[in-house]
Amino acid sequence: FYGNSSVGRASVSKTEGREFESYFPCKKYRDMLKKIIRYCKNSYEELAHKTTWPSRKDLTHSALIVLTASIIIAAVVFAMDKIFQFVMTSVYPG
Repeated sequence: FYGNSSVGRASVSKTEGREFESYFPCKKYRDMLKKIIRYCKNSYEELAHKTTWPSRKDLTHSALIVLTASIIIAAVVFAMDKIFQFVMTSVYPG
């Protein structure tokens, strides 16, 4: 095995035990910065060139569907509230 010896030789590293920090942390941050920059470039590329945006007609149609559904749900909740209010005032007059 490389680096292991049964004779008990001393370490050959000049920096071992001297609290020396290698250049690898700088490399780690540089690589992380490159990944962030690459991510931003890829995000812009996808947003600008690969995303299909809906037309104005599609947006208007979707907005009308959402508005209609919201009004119907609000009317149902209002009706249920009035029914429960009537039932409760009938049961507990006062």
